[in-house]
Amino acid sequence: MILLDDKTPALLAAAVPPPPDSVPPDEFGQMVHSQDSITQAVADSLKNMDITDIKAVVTGENTFIKDSLHELLDLSVAFLPKLIGAILVLWVGLKLANLLRKLVVKALDKRGAEGSLKSFLGSLLNLLLKAMVILMAMDIIGIKATSFIALLGAMGLAIGMALQGTLQNFAGGVIILLMKPFKVDDYIECGQYKGYIKEIRIFHTFMRPFNGRTIIIPNSELATKSLINHTKEPLIRLDVVASVAYGTDLKKAKEVLWEVIKAEPLISWDPKKPNVAVSNLGESSVDLTLWLWTKVEDYWTLWEHIREDIYIAFNNAGVEIPFPQVTVHNATPHDPIHMDHRAAEAHLKTTEEEKLGTGA
Repeated sequence: MILLDDKTPALLAAAVPPPPDSVPPDEFGQMVHSQDSITQAVADSLKNMDITDIKAVVTGENTFIKDSLHELLDLSVAFLPKLIGAILVLWVGLKLANLLRKLVVKALDKRGAEGSLKSFLGSLLNLLLKAMVILMAMDIIGIKATSFIALLGAMGLAIGMALQGTLQNFAGGVIILLMKPFKVDDYIECGQYKGYIKEIRIFHTFMRPFNGRTIIIPNSELATKSLINHTKEPLIRLDVVASVAYGTDLKKAKEVLWEVIKAEPLISWDPKKPNVAVSNLGESSVDLTLWLWTKVEDYWTLWEHIREDIYIAFNNAGVEIPFPQVTVHNATPHDPIHMDHRAAEAHLKTTEEEKLGTGA
């Protein structure tokens, strides 16, 4: 073994190539080097290596590796609290999102909202809250969500403009189902539409008129226009006009009408009583109007019965009911009227007073 100046044993000293005389000649008598190339490369590397570099790596005194390890440690120490905070925000935020969704659904249950509305609003609220929680967690870690939010805003604007009418109908449906200006089986009148409400959906309302058809009305129209709800209150007034001929004893006619009112069990006397009064003096009749209060569910039954009862009562009491009449006179023949012939130059003679504008 050969020792170097720093007392370090020489490595792979045997890797030094042998002298040329020790290399056997080939069969053609030529000298060839049979030394392996890998062995030669290792030997060259060891000759040129500074043994202090190996010491620095083994003992941990290499500054590059030490600096890299320190930076990795610093990054881990700085990032770990942010990661823990983001995980806590996600956990707590998702729990709160589910809790808020349940509270909103319970509030809708108390207001008697439709099942489809509760499901849709609950899912929408849950999605929005979870998206907010995720964005907050991303911001804590250090991922800036500004561009992501801007992209979502642009997409929402484009979708909103494309579905403008549909979104208006959806908003109208939400207003109807929350505020309840009418409900299923109510009889309403809105513009040219009137009938019973058959079904209220998110975007449209289905109405059933008396002719058996189905009218589909956009919710935006029902939510933004004036309408009449005939069945909102428990009692509703039925107005009935009973006409009598001129010359009829009004006191007798009213007595007959009151007998009809007292005999009808569907008419309500409490808290509001019925009333009979002269409402109009027509061309050929005196109009008596009956204001009758009844329950909503009995309205159309009373509407059908009361007119028949009035007709029978007037007929039995001898009260004349007027109807349009035409008086025909028979004309007697008479002599023709004689007409004088006038000359072409005939004209009216005006006086001086007439010329001045003071004549009769």
